[in-house]
Amino acid sequence: MARTRGGDAINRRKGGGGTKGRAGRPRQVYVFTEGEVTEPEYIDIIMKNGVPAKAEETVQHHIANPNAESKLRKPIRLVQEAVRTLRKVEQEAREAGLKPDKDWNWPQVWVLFDRDDHLSIPEARRLARKEGVKVAYSHPCFELWRLLHYQNYTSSFGGVCGNASDLLRRRPGFPQTYGAKVRTVSEAQAKHVLPAQVLTPPEQDAPTARYATAKRYAERISQRRSTDNPDEWDPYTDVWRFVEDGLLLSGY
Repeated sequence: MARTRGGDAINRRKGGGGTKGRAGRPRQVYVFTEGEVTEPEYIDIIMKNGVPAKAEETVQHHIANPNAESKLRKPIRLVQEAVRTLRKVEQEAREAGLKPDKDWNWPQVWVLFDRDDHLSIPEARRLARKEGVKVAYSHPCFELWRLLHYQNYTSSFGGVCGNASDLLRRRPGFPQTYGAKVRTVSEAQAKHVLPAQVLTPPEQDAPTARYATAKRYAERISQRRSTDNPDEWDPYTDVWRFVEDGLLLSGY
């Protein structure tokens, strides 16, 4: 099970520069999320229940903007703040003796944001790529990634997140994750992610089956892109890259 640690503080650890010390140090992953509730809850669930790709490679994750105001949760602002954080944690890593081109546990800073109706999506992605910040992007929104845990979906949502949310909330069994007798779930209630919505049911043999299916659907959607403009990738999500490349999980 991957080790976790939430929070917004950058914890400096000086020393430990020996090879053995470096190898045993968990990767520090700082995550800026557009959503205040959904993405942080999802991350907590998969970190508590995830299957590490390599048992010896552990991760400590930090939600870097838990109390940020809405105006600071726009994609370009998130990336700008992420760049500042990345420079700080890179310096911390150097002081600990880590090397970016050698050590698996070199720190990473990720930004998770949606298309929604935001401006400057292409600019935010270009800045992140230039500065070394990692991005997980969903169009129209993160609810698409949640939906893929239930079914495949390849049609356009018209850029409307509410359409993705409506489809998710109508999935058989989804309302009951909030209570055995629950029949309908409001959009506000559905922002809260529960383990039963993403984890593989215990009656299935493979512990990562549900995640693997969602990833496969997401990859197929990605292959359908006909433009380089992320504003037009409807639908699209690459959250699985964050799961595997950032959190070092093979599934959950």
